[in-house]
Amino acid sequence: MTTHHTPRLGRFAAAVAEARAAGELLVQPRMGFSTLTEMAAGLNAVGRAQARTVGTITLDSYTRVGDHNSARRALVEGAELNGFPIVAHGGAATRAMIVGAGAEGLPIQVRHGTPLPLGVVEALIDAGLDATEGGPVSYCLPYSRTPLNEAVRAWAHSCEVLAENVPGAHLESFGGCMLGQLCPPSLLVALSVLEGLFFRQHGLYSISLSYAQQTDFTQDVYAIRALRRLAAEHLGDTDWHVVLYTYMGVFPRTPHGALELLRRSARLAAHTGTERLIVKTPAEAHRIPTIGDNVQALEEAWATARTTPHPAVPADDEDGDPELGLAVHQEARVLVEAVLNLHPNLDRALREAFRLGILDVPYCLHADNAQRARSYLDAEGRLRWLTVGRMPLPVVQRAGAAPLRADDLLGMLSHLQRTFDRQALTGHHRQAARRLTAPGTA
Repeated sequence: MTTHHTPRLGRFAAAVAEARAAGELLVQPRMGFSTLTEMAAGLNAVGRAQARTVGTITLDSYTRVGDHNSARRALVEGAELNGFPIVAHGGAATRAMIVGAGAEGLPIQVRHGTPLPLGVVEALIDAGLDATEGGPVSYCLPYSRTPLNEAVRAWAHSCEVLAENVPGAHLESFGGCMLGQLCPPSLLVALSVLEGLFFRQHGLYSISLSYAQQTDFTQDVYAIRALRRLAAEHLGDTDWHVVLYTYMGVFPRTPHGALELLRRSARLAAHTGTERLIVKTPAEAHRIPTIGDNVQALEEAWATARTTPHPAVPADDEDGDPELGLAVHQEARVLVEAVLNLHPNLDRALREAFRLGILDVPYCLHADNAQRARSYLDAEGRLRWLTVGRMPLPVVQRAGAAPLRADDLLGMLSHLQRTFDRQALTGHHRQAARRLTAPGTA
């Protein structure tokens, strides 16, 4: 007989549920500032934005690597950090900052990037916050040299501490963002689901699963549908939702191109019933985004999503390429089941999966990654497997395929930048031509 767990919703998860009930996309920035004053101003602006929002406190690099003494020294010296040092500031000061910002009613997620998250988890608990993100794989392999087994142990303990101390605590898997611009979607989907199962195994029943917007709209649609199907099958007794990231690779440099890529992510979220979107600002191709840049991106994405039709019951073949959708779903399912079959305990199963090469992230140089899998962009701009290493996936090799070179990788990374900038420039030239040929033009 199966025992069903009814999850209690914390403030962050409740905001997602309210947005879902209202049929609206929840939008979220990535911003983080080093001082209490700047962070308060940012949260206040997000709360006042003309959009349905949640707030973010993104942490600095020192805090991510556990170097809290350097973070404290930077604060004393007035040095600018690339995020908010929550451990250095302390829970009481962070809590007071949120209240002073008038943001105590704003649901807030702490975003960090550390493979050893206990200090961050304890600090956010002290600050009265209930949501964060990461995972034993997704915050270890791309960002650190920490051995995977250490990250798994640290995340297991941190999940349990969070679950024991924060009723309704929410944790987001970053698994769908693993080098997202170079990783075929089936692996992103599988990693996100597996980390969600890991969180649940360690006591958390409010979970979100991530997916990073990639290079092709149709492929992304099918990937998010596969993610939702597998989550429904494996996480049915949890409160879960999907979070989409606006493209994480090289962003267009033209304002029009950057805005159009942001709008495409909002349309993708609306089209797939995705509950939450983490935006990227057009300014990021040139400089560090300001508070105003972040608010503009939030409002633009939210407004775009509101004017995009939401399909009531998405059909597997409605985008005209059911074979593509079937492949993404089947590959993701095979990977999830292969890992689950290794051992009933996800701590051990995840470690074994990477040791055996059953999971293998393309172009990820971490010592615990097999580094045999490779991907490429096909002629339609979709991410495909070039080689799968020891992963249990069928793959059709490219006829006469040569090894990828450095310029091939650079081309993959800049594909969307070039595409959207080219469209923007073409559109600008067409408008200029229309103006020149309009009646009455001198």
